[in-house]
Amino acid sequence: MIKLTELLSVIPFYKVIGNIEETYMNKIEMDHRKINSGDAFVCLRGFTVDGHDYAEQAVEKGATIIIAEQDMKTSVATIVVPDTSRALAFIAAKFYDFPTSKLSLIGITGTNGKTTTTYLLEAIFKQDQKNTGLIGTIQMKIGDKTYPVNNTTPDSLLLQKTFKQMVDEEIDTAIMEVSSHALDLGRVHGCDYDVALFTNLSQDHLDYHKDLDDYLRVKSLLFAQLGNSYRPGDRKFAILNADDPASQLIKKSTAQHILTYGCKSNADMMAKNIELRANGTKFTLKTPIGEIEINSQLVGMFNVYNMLAASSIAVVQHVDLQVIKEALENISGVHGRFEQVNKGQRFSVIVDYAHTPDSLENVLQTITEFSKRRIFVVVGCGGDRDRSKRPLMANIAVKYADQAIFTSDNPRTENPLSILNDMTDHLKETNYEVIDDRKQAIFRAIDLAKEDDIILIAGKGHETYQEINRVKYDFDDREIASEAIKQKES
Repeated sequence: MIKLTELLSVIPFYKVIGNIEETYMNKIEMDHRKINSGDAFVCLRGFTVDGHDYAEQAVEKGATIIIAEQDMKTSVATIVVPDTSRALAFIAAKFYDFPTSKLSLIGITGTNGKTTTTYLLEAIFKQDQKNTGLIGTIQMKIGDKTYPVNNTTPDSLLLQKTFKQMVDEEIDTAIMEVSSHALDLGRVHGCDYDVALFTNLSQDHLDYHKDLDDYLRVKSLLFAQLGNSYRPGDRKFAILNADDPASQLIKKSTAQHILTYGCKSNADMMAKNIELRANGTKFTLKTPIGEIEINSQLVGMFNVYNMLAASSIAVVQHVDLQVIKEALENISGVHGRFEQVNKGQRFSVIVDYAHTPDSLENVLQTITEFSKRRIFVVVGCGGDRDRSKRPLMANIAVKYADQAIFTSDNPRTENPLSILNDMTDHLKETNYEVIDDRKQAIFRAIDLAKEDDIILIAGKGHETYQEINRVKYDFDDREIASEAIKQKES
């Protein structure tokens, strides 16, 4: 329990309606359904729901204070602030005693590679005997315990609560994916980052951002938020992909130390003498502190970049090169990222999260480098998202695959056939078919496959659901593929 006036000490200006002198609160909530007696309710304006409409219900459930952008005229006191979302970040950090100042916090942003990089980095830090926490697309982890997530980057209240839990459980290093939505909406306000890394920029989320320039501007916020001061013993780093032109703008966005990585441009961290194989990758890792050979089980050029990114963070966090080598060579993969479904069949099935033009092209290019026979790709595009990438995804599919099967991804509130028409209306190629039912599409690809063929099932990766008309149904590409293989082989 904390006295309200103490909590409000982090907000310089606010208006009080009612008496708050002897008001105490148990916790902060932004969902009126979670309110218990003695809680504070923060009214947030969302895309579809306005928390101000639920203030009275929060009071009925026991809220002792309302924090809002207007007088809510309830039976309890109201704190009026100009922006409740921004105020929430301040009071959440205060309530949980500024947890990110007590651990090393690493933020990773970019269009592709965030998830794999976080898991590679987690493996490196564990090899270095560090206690790690992880927040990302697949799940949240605190030590060896896992928790489900709804967003790649949670809201500021859940973030601060999670970091407090990490501190309480003696986590010393927290790694998190930072989405452009989270940056734009201020979800990571109050997070004291020590390292920020940029993977790359390609077309995605243009349903939200007005154009690629705006998308890049938002990504650059993470690096600007590293701060402008230099305190002894508190060295901060911005780590940038030197092979991506977008890094030039991000470089100008930060006042902190910069470390670059790449394979083409002259960079601080480089992969040299790269050997790409069907069952792994070998390269020389060149760093400011020396060189070492890496012989990884991970496949493809995109994974070379992911390993470079993770290694760069490890180097600025003072991890020994031998530790980096051992970790990278031991890890076999990440769920839903170039994940093989092997049930003893004579052809290959690969499930990958590739859902942008750039990521789909990267994965298909990698497959062409070791394929012996035909390549099939099963792919769709999400509904209620950037429509302009749909024809681009189709172009890439028919360019690299011998046969493309276009199907539903997460249609959400859109008609699946409308999405598929957006993908295929312009195509002059004939090496594709359209099957809107995703399960049937996967079964069709596996039925067509013969010895040494390769099937890529793209777009959903680790996801275990399919969202149709705001309902999430159980659906896992890996399980469906296993079922189809079993039926084919029986």
